[in-house]
Amino acid sequence: MERLIGEILREISSLSEEAVDEALVIQEEKGGRIGEILIQKGAIKEIDLLKALGIQFGLPLWSTISTEGMDLSFTERIPIQFLKKYKMVPVSTNDRAYIAINDPTLFQPLDDLRLIQGWNGVQTVLAPHSAILSTINYAYDMSRDSAEQVIQDMHEEDRDLILSAVEQTGDLLDDTSDAPIIKLVNLIFSQAVKARASDIHIEPYQNRLKIRYRLDGILYDMLTPPKHIQSTLISRIKIMAGMNIAEKRLPQDGRKEIKIGDRVGDSREATIPIAFGERVVLRLLDKSTVLLRLSDLGMPEDGLRHFHGLIKSSHGIILVTGPTGSGKTTTLYSALSSINNPDINIITIEDPIEYQIEGIGQIQVNPKINLGFANGLRSIVRQAPAVILVGEIRDLETAEIAIQSALTGHLVFSTLHTNDSASAVTRLIDMGIEPFLVTSSVIGILAQRLVRTVCKECGAPYVPDEESLNNIGITPDMTRGKEIRRGTGCPACLNTGYQGRTGIFELMIMDDTIKNLILKTSDSNTIKRKAVKQGMITLRQNGAMKVLDGITTVEEVLRVTQK
Repeated sequence: MERLIGEILREISSLSEEAVDEALVIQEEKGGRIGEILIQKGAIKEIDLLKALGIQFGLPLWSTISTEGMDLSFTERIPIQFLKKYKMVPVSTNDRAYIAINDPTLFQPLDDLRLIQGWNGVQTVLAPHSAILSTINYAYDMSRDSAEQVIQDMHEEDRDLILSAVEQTGDLLDDTSDAPIIKLVNLIFSQAVKARASDIHIEPYQNRLKIRYRLDGILYDMLTPPKHIQSTLISRIKIMAGMNIAEKRLPQDGRKEIKIGDRVGDSREATIPIAFGERVVLRLLDKSTVLLRLSDLGMPEDGLRHFHGLIKSSHGIILVTGPTGSGKTTTLYSALSSINNPDINIITIEDPIEYQIEGIGQIQVNPKINLGFANGLRSIVRQAPAVILVGEIRDLETAEIAIQSALTGHLVFSTLHTNDSASAVTRLIDMGIEPFLVTSSVIGILAQRLVRTVCKECGAPYVPDEESLNNIGITPDMTRGKEIRRGTGCPACLNTGYQGRTGIFELMIMDDTIKNLILKTSDSNTIKRKAVKQGMITLRQNGAMKVLDGITTVEEVLRVTQK
């Protein structure tokens, strides 16, 4: 006689009689399966239910599924939706074949899968839903045509293809549309995500169309689709982002949430009309990315200690400066996360909100309804926050309100687009802020850049020429006992020699000496010289330290710090 699942669960877990009785009442009222009800109530975990099902049906339980050497041919015969719906996947490697399932009671779909595969008598195993889903996504992602192949398969008749609107966030791996343009757009997205690209650029020229990906801050040519699909390709992207496909003369902005396998992200699209059509830039933001801690950003130990002290201040303005794409927002979010706790009221106004942080009130700038940084900041102050983040100080009005907020007991974080920390002071004074207000409100300015890090797979020691080292302030004596490295290029780094990025930083603390100097002059070079004399490490000096540690290269430091 088959044992009841509740009875087995009580034996192998700490499940109480009361929890089972309660679940039985819910089952009688609303239907459903006892195991799933117990998981939803938090009485048991999925692994407990799988263990119990394994005992009940006599099936082994595998907590992970290896995809090494996996045969992907089943992806041509079985729709991905079928496997996801019934939470099962056929796995065949050189030495074994089995079907991993999450629910052993789905006899009919399991028989259908066996029949399609011709796998009578093949072992069935139980596996967690996450392991099965990950294996399905891996198989269908790896077996898809490449974007290059789809482009080669395109014909002239595809130019008048009718496009369908995307109404919801569907998994791009699930989209099995035969329309080549839809396949191509999905592949452009999925390959960009796989390559860790931050942006996709679609650039029309007189006789050709070029698609480039931005990897670690550098643009690389990836695809050259035929010119005749330009209009259709851009229309498809505009539909996905909710833009007006009829309007081709004005710049447009749009947004689309994209899902590729188990990764969810945002795509922000911007179009501008140029001589040969519309140019499109798609910014990709991976929502599954974990916020970095301040200690992971790459700050030197001394600078990190001082910055920690600044962000724990009760009031004042902390500015982070640097060009677009230098990691300012990531640094600010890391700072907010490190001080975020239930007894502090933190409110931000951003354009756009890039990461959602639990416990922080975040406002999205919306010019269409006249909600800008200045207006939003006025409203934020009435909410009695202890900490305020203003995405960017763009004008005098925003700067004045930020300074007033700092002077009335708020800690304010914001960004400016300047080359170094001292230039931020000059910028504020040029905007029209009085020097005495700058010195009484600003407590610290952090300038930063992002440098590419040497690939761990192909990085090797080498000896740079003396002139290159001198350019970033490294003397022969400083290289003793140090191993300077560079990448030779491998598949892991797409033959670039670099993989990933880290920050280089310049922190200027507004002490009494610097404040007195600012009251006399707003010349950024004079202020910087004084700060360096006081012990400030410049961007280039911090970059040189990273070269000596084998983290980055001389060329990278020169690229991001050249005047």
